[in-house]
Amino acid sequence: MIVGIETGGTKVVCAAAEAGSPDVPLRVERFPTTTPDETIGRIHDFIRATGAVEAIGLASFGPVDADPSSPRFGRVTTTPKPGWADTDLLGRVATDGVPAAFVSDVVGAAVGELRYGAGRGTSSLAYATIGTGVGVGMIVDGRPIGGDGWPEVGHLLVRRHPDDDFAGNCPFHGDCLEGLTAGPAVLGRWGADASSFPEDVRDGRIAILASYIAQMAYSVMLTVGAEKLVLGGGVMQSPGLLEAVRAALPDLARGYGPASLSSADPTDVLVAPAIADSPGVVGALALADDLLP
Repeated sequence: MIVGIETGGTKVVCAAAEAGSPDVPLRVERFPTTTPDETIGRIHDFIRATGAVEAIGLASFGPVDADPSSPRFGRVTTTPKPGWADTDLLGRVATDGVPAAFVSDVVGAAVGELRYGAGRGTSSLAYATIGTGVGVGMIVDGRPIGGDGWPEVGHLLVRRHPDDDFAGNCPFHGDCLEGLTAGPAVLGRWGADASSFPEDVRDGRIAILASYIAQMAYSVMLTVGAEKLVLGGGVMQSPGLLEAVRAALPDLARGYGPASLSSADPTDVLVAPAIADSPGVVGALALADDLLP
């Protein structure tokens, strides 16, 4: 058996599958992300209940050190989540000599979507989650990319929308992408989540969020040349937001950039996740499976 674990800032998803079938989890368990001790203890309970485990894939909220050559490989680093900064997550989860892979949660989701979801048939893909936080995982020419704390696109600095006077709520940067678009920022600015906007103000609020997310999309596509960008997370479930981001992209590109930006249909470039339930844990299982002969 192989085990995939996706630790998010809000919840943890653990899954077990047969070796060779990472896209078909046989057992899945979810529980809240609390303290490191309690959360890691419940992960160990899941692994023990699985039986003989051949490999583990771990996709963690971050920032994380995902550089295998680093002495701090496998650690959650400067996260604002209380109690989790500098947690040796990989070292505490992957015990007993079981081989393990470690990536950020959004890289795990990108792997899942590339191999089994919206990115099938592509070699370069990015996955963005706009939820409790904002993160982007990237795969270039089939290879997940990442290192000590990067990529950390959630803290990209963006142009302010002229109708937005919210100061932002990122504890590090204030009005970075995460500080303006993540779920807590939406709630702090408007007192409601993005799926509960009143009809008389919905269009204006959606336009503000879409302008920032489109800037992120444009930056990612220009930087790594991703063929597709999958937009997931709770904020993206707001009706009309994906369509508004697509509509904003051509105005940003203005005909400049690769064909995916300057001439392609945005509906082919910016897509919703095809794995409806936890693409990150499917990616974690796939990375665990890669470790086997």
